[in-house]
Amino acid sequence: MDDLAQSVLVQWRVNGVLHELDVLPGQSLMDVLRDALRLTGTHMGCMTGHCGACTVMIDGRIAKSCIAQAATLPRAEIRTIEGLMGPDGRLSPVQQAFWDEAGFQCGYCAPGMLFSAIELLSETPDPTDAEIDSALAGSLCRCTGYQSLRRAVRAAARALRETP
Repeated sequence: MDDLAQSVLVQWRVNGVLHELDVLPGQSLMDVLRDALRLTGTHMGCMTGHCGACTVMIDGRIAKSCIAQAATLPRAEIRTIEGLMGPDGRLSPVQQAFWDEAGFQCGYCAPGMLFSAIELLSETPDPTDAEIDSALAGSLCRCTGYQSLRRAVRAAARALRETP
């Protein structure tokens, strides 16, 4: 049987752009984003959903794209790390805070850390260190020691509270 005959048609708005794609059962969202849409900021890490390098937002909630099955998302609003910048090309307040506070060294953990911070700050505008640690727990970083990540989230919280 032809692979296309087994495929599922999905309609996704990815970073604001509508895409209609044929995906195969069992194909991960990460593979479709990286291979079909060439959005390589969604990093391939552990392939088990533990490291957070593949984190995206699906319909406004963070998700690990390496374990999300593409065919189970017939219609979805997906945001990848490439979609965080503003339309003017400026960094989002959260990205800027991570830059200013040296939140990243190699950047491999960036999708998980940024999206975890965004989700946390959308629900908790002034998080405690314990809340920050809990939110970032689903993403692993081997470079920073986490102190700069915590500072970056606090700085992002301040920036978002001060933005009119």
